[in-house]
Amino acid sequence: MIKRVSLALTAAVFALAAGAADLEAKTPPNVLVVAKNIDDIVSLDPAQAYEFTSGEVVSNIYNKLVEYNPADVEKVMPGLAESWTISDDGKTIVFKLKSGVKFASGNPVRPEDVVFSLRRVIVLKKAPAFILAQFGWNADNIDQMVRKTGNDQVTITIAENFAPSFVLNALAARPASIVDEKEAVKNAKDNDLGNAWLSRNSAGSGPFTLRVWRPGESLVLEANKNFAGGAPKMNQVILNHVAEASTQRLMIESGDVDIARNLGPDQIAALRDKAPIKIETYPQAALHFFSLNLKHEKLRDPALWEAMRYLIDYDGIATTLLRGQMKVHQTFWPTGFPGAVEDRPYKLDVAKAKEILAKANIQPGLTVDMDMISSAPFTDIGQSMQATMAQAGIKLNLLPGTSAQVITKYRARQHEMMLLYWGPDFMDPHSNAKAFAYNVDNADTAPQSTTTWRNSWLVPELSARTRAALVERDPAKRLDMYRELQRDVLKSSPWVMTFQAQAQVALRKEVSGFIHGPTNDLVLYRNVSK
Repeated sequence: MIKRVSLALTAAVFALAAGAADLEAKTPPNVLVVAKNIDDIVSLDPAQAYEFTSGEVVSNIYNKLVEYNPADVEKVMPGLAESWTISDDGKTIVFKLKSGVKFASGNPVRPEDVVFSLRRVIVLKKAPAFILAQFGWNADNIDQMVRKTGNDQVTITIAENFAPSFVLNALAARPASIVDEKEAVKNAKDNDLGNAWLSRNSAGSGPFTLRVWRPGESLVLEANKNFAGGAPKMNQVILNHVAEASTQRLMIESGDVDIARNLGPDQIAALRDKAPIKIETYPQAALHFFSLNLKHEKLRDPALWEAMRYLIDYDGIATTLLRGQMKVHQTFWPTGFPGAVEDRPYKLDVAKAKEILAKANIQPGLTVDMDMISSAPFTDIGQSMQATMAQAGIKLNLLPGTSAQVITKYRARQHEMMLLYWGPDFMDPHSNAKAFAYNVDNADTAPQSTTTWRNSWLVPELSARTRAALVERDPAKRLDMYRELQRDVLKSSPWVMTFQAQAQVALRKEVSGFIHGPTNDLVLYRNVSK
């Protein structure tokens, strides 16, 4: 029955996207069909998109001045900018744009589009705006900080002499995507700079355009014939919303999809020896953790935080439940990136946890509601946590919901305990340090896209150190400062980092050219062929 429903969905999407006549056969040769949980999408406007799937979609639609090299994420490469020069003090960068580049609309990419795009991020002030606001940009000064200075030239000014690598990494992040100003303004309403329209439409210069997004059902990307790098081989990429891992397995086995993205360990094991299918493993930057909202007095005792660190069966979850899809990782910057700390001081130790709780006079019977996404691996991790926490007298009530529901609740600080994941916004340790070691304004009226604020943890001393690392120009000293921050947050904070993800993806063997980098911003379809 499940399979029939999924096939019906696939059929509906094919009819929309490709007009396929024979749905029993393989997917059309010029259409890539992906089975994936896509219910986390809130908006597809690059000034607002802040979820894993929306980041993936935005990265396939838009270009930025500079972009990450998927083969080496420590380096940025030219995007819409042909070249750039940085002043000696690091405060001024002049970008020269490539000539002849067009948006999907046919409009040329101009300096005015760059200025408009960066400005609208600051003015709209949506969740990812802080990435660019770190440069000292605000609604009052943005017109002076980002300017057209030639027919093919844009000059940006930074408030402080940050490390150049930090600035370029941030400009390679999602909110720095360049939007077609003419299309956005044409579709703007109530001075929203096109935000409502761009949430469900596209105006980029990347390899694909957005044809349709039906929340909870499907999303269709269409090849951009004006793409400067040449039109992709796939005319369309269809992301089918399939939440159940077992259904994804059936669909890729039967040839109804080309790629299955959210398979569990059981499904991966079952598919390994299937002739038409290959399994690929991609190291990820995504970190899984749980956090405690300090708005609730019962969760404020640091002894509780410490005890909970000893109530996770890290190795059992990683090796038995998740079997290769996660590895134990306990600090806030992922392995594989400069400055990462791989200390693992915590393991399951119920006796030690009980001792810590008793010494702090935290009595058995503490009840905590934990929100989590209602799909693997969160359900598996949550149930394991529920069992081990109970051994120390802590009762976890599991509150499953869709990705969008859980994330929205988290951003509103309406949770008690949250089981979630976090991916860096750009490939610089400050990205995660700002999230896990910075909060100088804890008011509800000052919403920040940081874990510290969302969990109501005010940390002036850690914030000052995070700020100091940001402006440190000596590369080696700067990384050491981030390492010290990781170790201090590991020792005491109202969250527990548990695992670093490893994406295991099933592909039909005829699929090649699929790129799955360490972040969802580097899941790219432009080189795919079948």
